[in-house]
Amino acid sequence: MSWLVADANGVTLRLHIQPGAKKTEVVGLHGEALKIRLAAPPVDGKANACLLAFLAERLDVAKSAVSLISGDSSRAKRVRVAGIDASAVQARLGGDRDAAVPKRPA
Repeated sequence: MSWLVADANGVTLRLHIQPGAKKTEVVGLHGEALKIRLAAPPVDGKANACLLAFLAERLDVAKSAVSLISGDSSRAKRVRVAGIDASAVQARLGGDRDAAVPKRPA
């Protein structure tokens, strides 16, 4: 499974999060997930809020288009981004650009 799965309405991202870092940035692949370092602490949902805001800004979508599907209190998270295609996500976030992006039926 890839870190990025596309469908007709957007994408689902599989992420590995490292909260409490010096700066917020995309690091690269961590197994089957895209690793993101966050400058926010993992306290009171601050890291999750920072993650969603970072992804919305980096992907140039509204904050309401980005939602946490699973992993509220875990480093392993799945995030849904509506209204964007896989090629735009790969261009803006990086990761393994050569990996095939599996598509789910609409």
